[in-house]
Amino acid sequence: MSIVFLTGAGISTAAGIPDFRGPDGVWTKDPEAELTSTLSWYLGDEGVRRKAWLMRAHAGVWEKEPTRAHRAIAQFSQEADVAAVITQNIDGLHQAAGSDPARVLEVHGNARTWKCEDCRASGPMAEAVARVHAGEPDPRCPGCGGIIRATTILFEEALEADVIDAAFTAAESCEVMIAVGTGLGVYPVAGLFPLAAEKGARTIIVNAEPTPFDRLADEVLAGDLQEALPALLDDLAG
Repeated sequence: MSIVFLTGAGISTAAGIPDFRGPDGVWTKDPEAELTSTLSWYLGDEGVRRKAWLMRAHAGVWEKEPTRAHRAIAQFSQEADVAAVITQNIDGLHQAAGSDPARVLEVHGNARTWKCEDCRASGPMAEAVARVHAGEPDPRCPGCGGIIRATTILFEEALEADVIDAAFTAAESCEVMIAVGTGLGVYPVAGLFPLAAEKGARTIIVNAEPTPFDRLADEVLAGDLQEALPALLDDLAG
């Protein structure tokens, strides 16, 4: 039985990583913070870059530990046929929990590394943020002096074609799709859920809040997903 997971910010909030669009989300509380994730603003405005680096330094994504739900998916994947873990998150916690990196499709990239816009050099984000803590408000590429940024997909950028193609292929061919911690409102990723349903997959939503596809799903589990998801996977494995 081929299974695909589709995960969003809700699976990582228990790790101390805030979401962006929820009631207490980063962009909800501070709409200007969205500029830090917009390519033209990030590249063209030093003040926006400084704010982005302060946010990274405060968030410490690379220091966070996987949640019970991340670990449940990784353990389940050792026993079941998990074709892909498609994630909208940039925190790398699925891999940290033990999920096969080759099967984790990070649609929006990964915040644990940086890259240079000019020479394409890259390195660990923790090293760049250490420079911020040391007094560099807008650290530049140590090789060429160019602007550096997280290896994430920003607004105004296209998604990586090979990643999104692999995600659609997985959604079309799976027998079960489990959406975890996602409001299923951001496209094109949100469209993977109805696509899987259209192709005949059993569809399950595990999320604290209602989603636009609750009535389409075969099963909806509300409440604390850190409790609900492990229980669901235990049932499926049994």
